[in-house]
Amino acid sequence: MGEVRRTSIGGQALIEGVMMRGPKEIAIVVRRPDQQITVKKETVGGIVQKYKLNKIPFLRGAVALIDSMVLGMQSLTYSAEVAEEGLEEEEPDKFQRFMEKLFGNKANDVLLYTSVAIAMMLSVAIFIIGPTFLTSFLGRYIGKNIFMNLMEGFLRLGMFFIYIVLISRMKDIKRVFQYHGAEHKAIYCYEHGEELTVENTRKYTTLHPRCGTSFLFIVMMVSIIMFSMVGWPNPLVRVVTRLALMPLVAGISYEIIKLAGRSNSPIMKAINYPGMMMQKFTTLEPDDSQIEVAIEALKNVLVDNEEESKW
Repeated sequence: MGEVRRTSIGGQALIEGVMMRGPKEIAIVVRRPDQQITVKKETVGGIVQKYKLNKIPFLRGAVALIDSMVLGMQSLTYSAEVAEEGLEEEEPDKFQRFMEKLFGNKANDVLLYTSVAIAMMLSVAIFIIGPTFLTSFLGRYIGKNIFMNLMEGFLRLGMFFIYIVLISRMKDIKRVFQYHGAEHKAIYCYEHGEELTVENTRKYTTLHPRCGTSFLFIVMMVSIIMFSMVGWPNPLVRVVTRLALMPLVAGISYEIIKLAGRSNSPIMKAINYPGMMMQKFTTLEPDDSQIEVAIEALKNVLVDNEEESKW
């Protein structure tokens, strides 16, 4: 094996495909129902790129999270369309016709950003507001703030873990998790300086330190520390302070996951270890055809100058 590269290239598993984001381009590669591979490429954009925020520590993490959610939804929508090519198309329902009438050719963009907003609100409601109100209800039996903070944190972690376990049992999600594993294996193969072939890629682990699962776990842990610095006023004030602190939590978590991806220190490995173990539920061993898709996606975002792909 060659010397390990430290790269900023990352990706996301899709429906029958993989999206890779490199320093200059994004590649969305999907396997069609006829087993042929289709490649869609576009220039890296988003708020971070547009306003050059990628050099500002902490701020870049909070903004990059929103950017990633938008790009992820766009990629998922495209992959779903390609994966269903050739199948009988459904007639637009009343809501879709209403949106098209109201927004014209911008209807899909409006629906996309609305979906991202709804997803973010649901995440906040389930993993932020829910544990806070539940802990406030149980607080009468606990009393001390330190125990309430710990209970809230463990409730949040427990709900996140249960969510991951439940969705991992769904058949369609298992296919996505296999592509997730293929994405990690391909990046590992590139980082170790080996030729990007199915045979070389197959041997690598599906667990990667820069995974979104690890990032979410770190967000949970950072939130426990940050939220514990605030007292326990009434539940409404508690929720407002948590929402106000979330950008800072996301920014700190982003810097930690970046450091974990380029550091071999025992401390960083220990910090990232729980998130790596959580990936055992969100990544599965892919087959060779899925690895082939991940490799194709990765090849399409590599640049001639290797330095541009490094941290």
